[in-house]
Amino acid sequence: MSEWRGVGRAYEASYASLCAGTADAVLAGLGPADSRTLLDVGAGTGELAARLADAGWLVTACEPEPSMREICADRHPSLGLIDGSLPELPIPAGAYDTVVANFVLNHVPDPRAAAREMARVAKPDATLASTVWTASPSWFWAAVCERAGLPAAAGQRLPADKDFERTATGFGRMLAEGGWHSVQVTELSWAWEASPEALWASAAGGVASAGAFYLSLSDHDRSRFREAFDHLCDEFSVDGRIELEHTAAVVVGLAG
Repeated sequence: MSEWRGVGRAYEASYASLCAGTADAVLAGLGPADSRTLLDVGAGTGELAARLADAGWLVTACEPEPSMREICADRHPSLGLIDGSLPELPIPAGAYDTVVANFVLNHVPDPRAAAREMARVAKPDATLASTVWTASPSWFWAAVCERAGLPAAAGQRLPADKDFERTATGFGRMLAEGGWHSVQVTELSWAWEASPEALWASAAGGVASAGAFYLSLSDHDRSRFREAFDHLCDEFSVDGRIELEHTAAVVVGLAG
């Protein structure tokens, strides 16, 4: 997950609000909190963890990136916060009543091993929940690159023996292969009405594949990229916002 190094502020200003869009679906899948313990793995800047805590869960946010933990501690000081990353968490077996990973397993080097580790730190038959994007508006950044005369930004993919099919069914199947049982899969679609400022914060801050691509460019090509970005925003924004459709798979299962 080295691509997330040092991007906490840029992530908070851009995709943090988008990734929190699964909160209601995750909460519905977990059922009543009843003051049970919950581990949020890859908690980022803590938006989902805070929502879960507000719903009555006793939440520990687990995040390996220092710039993310700094913001989480500042914004949500009441959350328990620890340093740790999949697939080897510094947590005893069977420590939590439920474990959640929101848009995390698509960024780890071995998703199945990560799924097994989530089950390891959960109590037997504890509820597990995870999400992954199945459709995102990559067309926007591809259009920026095309307009700028640059090759399209290409995200990193896992080796074939570690990867999984990026569909709701494929994600659920991968988690079952990782040891989850009674897996239930749903898909959730919504429009993220993003401001140009938030989108540019993600690129300039190096967030995700588009941001990593932008930071790899020369100063001249960065200027071309920014000019193309501004033109696309002028074309697609309505009342200062750009509507971008996203779809996520939300999977709930039980620890083995």
